[in-house]
Amino acid sequence: MHGYFSVKSDVYSFGIMVLEIISGKKKGCYAESECVDDIRRYAWTKWPEQTPMELMDPNIEGTYSHEEVINYIHIGLLCVQENPEDRPTMATVAFYLNSSSTNLPSPLEPPYFKRNGTEDNMPPNIALDNISDSTNGVTMTEFFPR
Repeated sequence: MHGYFSVKSDVYSFGIMVLEIISGKKKGCYAESECVDDIRRYAWTKWPEQTPMELMDPNIEGTYSHEEVINYIHIGLLCVQENPEDRPTMATVAFYLNSSSTNLPSPLEPPYFKRNGTEDNMPPNIALDNISDSTNGVTMTEFFPR
């Protein structure tokens, strides 16, 4: 997003809220041994594994339709896609939420997404072990009044 506000940033925020409501959690740990910094990445780990229901808040087990929850997770993932142009509009999101028979487009996996310790979609010309930290030198400047 790089600090720019747009209609698509509202869509992104809506998607994050959907995923947080479904999981019952915000930023932090989503399983006993699985701590992540954002729910988007956690949801992405469950989607390709075809285990999106693991995202669901266990406190409300049995009070929902599995198909509806999977549909909401799908919509949430569409809303948080990396490229704003790939995200649906809020009008489209409203249509998706009100239509149970709509075939939703497949959400795109975020770039540089880590799964099982590997870097997926990393450009081939970047070798992570050859990247060195930058060193910033500190200089002292004397200030003189005019």
